[in-house]
Amino acid sequence: MDSVKPVVFVVDDDEAICRSLCLLIEDIGLEVRTYNSAPEFLDAYAPSQPGCLVLDVRMSGMSGLELQAKLKTLGHGVPTIIITGHGDVPMAVEAMKSGAFDFIEKPFRDQVLLDSIQKAVAFDGQKRAAKAQSLDFQARIDLLTQREQEIMDLLMLGKANKVIAYELDISPKTVDFHRANILSKVGVNSVVDLVRLAHRARCA
Repeated sequence: MDSVKPVVFVVDDDEAICRSLCLLIEDIGLEVRTYNSAPEFLDAYAPSQPGCLVLDVRMSGMSGLELQAKLKTLGHGVPTIIITGHGDVPMAVEAMKSGAFDFIEKPFRDQVLLDSIQKAVAFDGQKRAAKAQSLDFQARIDLLTQREQEIMDLLMLGKANKVIAYELDISPKTVDFHRANILSKVGVNSVVDLVRLAHRARCA
């Protein structure tokens, strides 16, 4: 089972650089796992593991940008920090367009990389928390009956109980009953809270 603690994955075909980055990152209390090639990382990576990825652009075989593209194709959204000694503007633009969290050109100050890693790890944690909240919200919605879901949709459009009763050809008392059940099953106190939770779930 993966650790709940975030892990910084370092991918670089230069073993000396891998060791150096490992020592640097461990100094701020983060766990590090190093890989000497993109395929090696892909074989070992579990998307459920929180953290971030630090990789070099120029590696033998699969390059850093190719690895980034592969992860995107697989639907793995691990925040990726690209480091390179051969960076230029087009390469930086390509990396950022492909979803890179940051792009750092060598030589760089240690603190610049560490700051970027800490921001990437925090971003990943927030994204995973939002995703978990979204899944939890959907699980609660799935508990609603078809009629409750119809009424919920109309409530979230801002329609009054009397209007909903008219549109669905039911009594206002029935709408009140279903409304109370909806709020109870979803675990909120008001329709405003329901709308807010639904919005957060859609944005996750």
